[in-house]
Amino acid sequence: MSIDREMVKRLGILSRLRIPEENMDEMVGELTKILGWVDQLKDVDTDNVLPMNSVVEDMKLREREDEITDGNIRNEILANAPESMDGYFLVPKVVE
Repeated sequence: MSIDREMVKRLGILSRLRIPEENMDEMVGELTKILGWVDQLKDVDTDNVLPMNSVVEDMKLREREDEITDGNIRNEILANAPESMDGYFLVPKVVE
């Protein structure tokens, strides 16, 4: 895939980046190099490579029961509030 100035402008618009005209040619070169490197990945044989989620084998994630709880620490949480009333946070009015 070849990159030209128009594609760099379009990418700039889509990514909400302002790319100055004097940097356009430099960006064309950089993006062409990046796409060339990514294109090299097609040549890598990954047929016998299994997907993995960690580089450490036999790693098990800790599991816990999926139960709904409020934590039973309302008073401890409200102790951090600048103001509270009847078990709720009090916040200043911001819209009149």
